[in-house]
Amino acid sequence: MIRAKHLATGEIFEWTGQTAGVWVDVQDVSTQELARLQAAFPLNELALEDVLEHGHWSRAEQYPEHTFITVRSFSHPDQEDEDTERISIFGFVDAALTFSTAGTAALRNVWALVGRENVNLPAEVTYELLDHTADTFFTLAEALERRTDALEEQVFKNRRDNPVPDIFEVKHLLSQGRRLASDAREAAALLGRHATATPADLVRYRDAQDSFTRAASHLDGLRDFLTSLLDLHLNLQNQRMNEVMRTLTAVSVIFLPLTFLAGVWGMNFKAMPELDWPLGYGMAWGSFLLVGGLLAYYFKRRGWW
Repeated sequence: MIRAKHLATGEIFEWTGQTAGVWVDVQDVSTQELARLQAAFPLNELALEDVLEHGHWSRAEQYPEHTFITVRSFSHPDQEDEDTERISIFGFVDAALTFSTAGTAALRNVWALVGRENVNLPAEVTYELLDHTADTFFTLAEALERRTDALEEQVFKNRRDNPVPDIFEVKHLLSQGRRLASDAREAAALLGRHATATPADLVRYRDAQDSFTRAASHLDGLRDFLTSLLDLHLNLQNQRMNEVMRTLTAVSVIFLPLTFLAGVWGMNFKAMPELDWPLGYGMAWGSFLLVGGLLAYYFKRRGWW
């Protein structure tokens, strides 16, 4: 599918090969559409190979014919899934050309802005697309931050629950997001260093680079926090285990002297006066209760039970 807009007015029109003052957006390009585009625009073959390669990473380059940048981001960052999308941008002197599979969130947002005072030049379109793509990483970071807060509350309030699988799932998403944001940052940095553009446009590209940098740093901070949260959970589990072992040890110590007394009085000696004493049974139970009660009281006072 090919659609086009006039950069100056934002008016949508049917593209017939015009290459001046337009933004041409191509989604799920067919062979015939690609041939039309190559006939109208001087597309560098290396850049075109990157566009057509499935799953290509983020990168940028200044070719003799045009600037080129492709960036990959998350399709549904607010839903915390792993689906990604990619947009490739060809920047010409008086035209912008974008390729994607089914559009991106950034493209849909910027498409509506074309024709305004600050979005009517190819370089401005490129900047807005990069800036809105960076926003998707911030959206992902905010969603994962809310999920991280819920995991933190779970660790403290529900000690019997096991949050480790959820923590590793969030860490996996953070690692993937951090990698994509870092790749996009490097691509924006290359565009800012090597693109043939005005000083104002280069400032815009550096601003986009800074947005990707801040997004990657935010994701890095969340990943470090999750590592600390996992360590905290393990420490709390060890503490709980120590408390259980301490309780079991206290119970064992209480019964240890009782076992000793039962062993002594259970020996088969005929000259044991307690065996013939009518109150011997009561004395044995009294000894058991007294010794056990004193030990239990002592452990309770010391906080061991």
